[in-house]
Amino acid sequence: MAYKFKAALFDLDGTLIETVNEIADATNDTLRALGESTVLINQVRNWIGHGTRELLISALAHVRASSVGEIRDWVKLSDAFKAFDDFYLARCGTNSYLYPDVKEVLDQFKKSSIKMAIVTNKETRFTQTIIKAHALESYFDMVVCGDTLDVKKPDPKGIQICLKRFDVTLGESIFIGDSSVDALTARNAGIQVWLMPYGYNMGEPLLNAKADYLAKGFAELKRLLK
Repeated sequence: MAYKFKAALFDLDGTLIETVNEIADATNDTLRALGESTVLINQVRNWIGHGTRELLISALAHVRASSVGEIRDWVKLSDAFKAFDDFYLARCGTNSYLYPDVKEVLDQFKKSSIKMAIVTNKETRFTQTIIKAHALESYFDMVVCGDTLDVKKPDPKGIQICLKRFDVTLGESIFIGDSSVDALTARNAGIQVWLMPYGYNMGEPLLNAKADYLAKGFAELKRLLK
């Protein structure tokens, strides 16, 4: 069975794995340690997309009724980041799950010699931990994290280095994500983008992301067959 595309690049959170519960757990662990009130899972869901540090800044701004700028200038912010890092590393893989059909589709892609990569804004230590927890290591030829390069999505550099490594053209590549950030990243790189309907789009309607295709679920990736 031959696939139309030679390379498939994936976002992680909200695309392959439902992670909001454990991210919310770690966020609230941190807020409690700082003597702050906690936040709701749905609030955390709307803050996912730009990496864990931006998420924690948003949470702190919310509970302190402060601006994001004021939180960025807080003298103890680095200590808060350190606390979150420790809590989240302990939480990774403990309260998350793969979306339906993920492994089945990845198995088919791998058997068909499709090059696969993850391009995420999540930091390396968390990405590696959660990929291992869900036994996804063997599927991906390359993983680009939020701290791999000097830029993050929606900058296209992560996609570009994958395509260069795989020696594939723009027309032979596709990005699978769940948000407007992913759609913009793919457009900036010049490749097609499909979005999953169940992830994290910062509280905005997914239709606004203007993807090439809005899938109903991961199994629809089988439509990439010739």
